Amino acid sequence: MTVWDPFGTLASALWIGGAQWAGKSTVARLLAVRYGLTAYHYDYHDARGHDDRRVARRVRLGEPAAGPDPDAVWVHDTPERMAASTLAGFPVRFEWALDDLRALVSGRPILAEGWGLRPELVAPMIDSPGRMVVMVPTEEFRRHQVDTLDRAAAIGASGLSDPERAQRNRLARDRLVAEDAVRAADAFGIRVVEVDGSRDAEAVADDLAEHFARYLPARDR
Repeated sequence: MTVWDPFGTLASALWIGGAQWAGKSTVARLLAVRYGLTAYHYDYHDARGHDDRRVARRVRLGEPAAGPDPDAVWVHDTPERMAASTLAGFPVRFEWALDDLRALVSGRPILAEGWGLRPELVAPMIDSPGRMVVMVPTEEFRRHQVDTLDRAAAIGASGLSDPERAQRNRLARDRLVAEDAVRAADAFGIRVVEVDGSRDAEAVADDLAEHFARYLPARDR
């Protein structure tokens, strides 16, 4: 597979993929500060910087520019169909992220993190599975995150007819998407790190730093 990479950015990147609420962003920030890395946060760009492209794609496909009805997405669908739809949409969203990453030039490695950085999408671009880690929460830790983090408990859609059902559907969808990430990681020989909350973010960052050691610069003091 040949990937357009004009500045060699993608070839030298490090990747943290996996499930939501596993602490990917926190660990990426810690590693970026420790080693002077350039961090790319997929979720931030996907939710904000890519919205114009998302709207344009809907219009091109003959779909409503404003997107589907929130109840149709979160309340009236099944977790299985929601997960399938999410997985089907990742390749398009991944291309948008690659455009962002291609534009980055840094004297230090670029560390990209986010749940849309799927093993099956990243694996064909990297020279070693050691350039990627997949982080997933245990079921208990996922529920802890939902109970303690406002952003984890928020659906991100207003005016829902049944917010409790929407939340159940979202959690079940996230579980299915996480399970799929683990299967894909196993298929490509990419390491999976299960986060259960027994170690703090610094300790998890230590673990990932050891995993990425051959690619990291000397630690900034």
